[in-house]
Amino acid sequence: MRYLLDNFAEIAGFARTHLYLALTPLVVGLVIAIPVGALARRVRWLRRITTTVASIAYTVPSLALFVIIPPLLGIATIDPLNVVIALSVYSVALLVIAVPTALDSVPAAVLDASDAIGYPRPRRVLTVEFPLAIPVFVANLRVVAVTNISAVTVGALIGVGGLGKLFTQGYQRDYPDEIVAGIIVVLALALVVDRVLYVLGRWATPWLRTDRPGLARRVRTAIDPAKGVGA
Repeated sequence: MRYLLDNFAEIAGFARTHLYLALTPLVVGLVIAIPVGALARRVRWLRRITTTVASIAYTVPSLALFVIIPPLLGIATIDPLNVVIALSVYSVALLVIAVPTALDSVPAAVLDASDAIGYPRPRRVLTVEFPLAIPVFVANLRVVAVTNISAVTVGALIGVGGLGKLFTQGYQRDYPDEIVAGIIVVLALALVVDRVLYVLGRWATPWLRTDRPGLARRVRTAIDPAKGVGA
């Protein structure tokens, strides 16, 4: 803890770089996975292919990707873009599976009701399916975000900045305090990002908040009338 306080400015700089390297791939993953996942859910054979490809991509070790990507794209190994691209692959792999799973969680009765009142498919997806799929999707998104924060530390092995430098430097100097400081800050970042995503998910689903039982009861009743009785 003493090392953390004495070197706070330097560690804060590492933390900012770490967040950039972890959250940029998350945004890239969202941009790619949401439309692809939504389409895959509607096309059975495409869902099988995306699931298989995503599963294979996620099994490739991150260090191997850090070595393979630079010669393929013509960038330096120590370029931060190397880490961003590698983690984007993992983010897309996880989220492209999470999107169909989240959409599957929407009750069939709600979909039938939206069809019955004449919602066209695009409107149903945007105004009915996606909003009701948010809780399941955010749960998966939190896992991806925390995984990225952890995986960025591996980038220190190829010389890319971030909190992983505290691990490599601490090991080289045989200085456990530096390693412990790195662990503490990585855990703190993961907890903060996880909590922020949780709060955003709660904000986006007001019908699920416990402080609004009347609204939550009405939504449950609309989804399944039996659940509204005696609630």
